[in-house]
Amino acid sequence: MVDARGSLQVRVTGADVELAVRLAVSALREAQEADWDVKAGSLEWDCWETVEHLADDLFSYAVQLSPASPPLESHVPFAWSRKRPGGPANAVFADREAGPAGLLQVLDASGGLLAAIVRTTPETVRAHHIFGAADPEGFAAMGVVETLVHTHDVAEGLGITWAPPAELCDRVLKRLFPDAPADTDSWLTLLWATGRAELPGRPRLTQWRWYGEPRATAGD
Repeated sequence: MVDARGSLQVRVTGADVELAVRLAVSALREAQEADWDVKAGSLEWDCWETVEHLADDLFSYAVQLSPASPPLESHVPFAWSRKRPGGPANAVFADREAGPAGLLQVLDASGGLLAAIVRTTPETVRAHHIFGAADPEGFAAMGVVETLVHTHDVAEGLGITWAPPAELCDRVLKRLFPDAPADTDSWLTLLWATGRAELPGRPRLTQWRWYGEPRATAGD
C-alpha cells in the first residue's frame, strides 16, 4: 500500500529507534568540546538538560511498555525530579563528571532499551500515554520523533548540522501526524508539526500534538 507521501507504508520499528539514536549520537559527538550549557534552540533548557530529557523520554517509553500488565491510565510510578526550577523533570540523569561522552552513552543506552522493548513486546499490547494509549509501534515512533527534534534543538545550540533521513521522517509523520501535509519536505514538515518551523503558507505552530493510538483508531 502506498501512503499519502507517495511511499510504501512501512511500520516504525525498534530498528528505527536504533537508527535515530545512532545518528543523533554520532552527530553530537562532533561537538563534545563545545559549551553544553548554552540554550538548546528555542527551548528554555540547555543542551545538556535537553539530552538528559531525551534519554529520559526513551527510558520512560520503554518502561511504560515493559510491565507484564502495562498501565492504561497512568505512568509507571518512577520518581521524577528537577535539578533546577524550570528544568526538565527526569528519572534519568547523567553524571556530570563523565562529560558529554558519558551523557551520550546514557542516551545510547536509553535508546537501546526502548528498541529492545519494542522488538519483544507483542503488537497487541497497549500502554498509557497522554496523547492516547499506544502500541509498541506508537512508542517507537514517539521515541524517534523525540530523538530527531531534540537533536535538532541541541544541534542549533551547539552550532552543528543535523538533518535525518527523509524516509525516517516520512514513517513517523504517517504514524503520528496523520493531518500533516504530504507535499512538503519531510524533515521540515516534522519540524513544523512539532512547533519548530514554518512551512510555505503555514505559520509556525504554537500548539501541537501527535496521535499515538494504534493505526486502526488513529484515522489510518
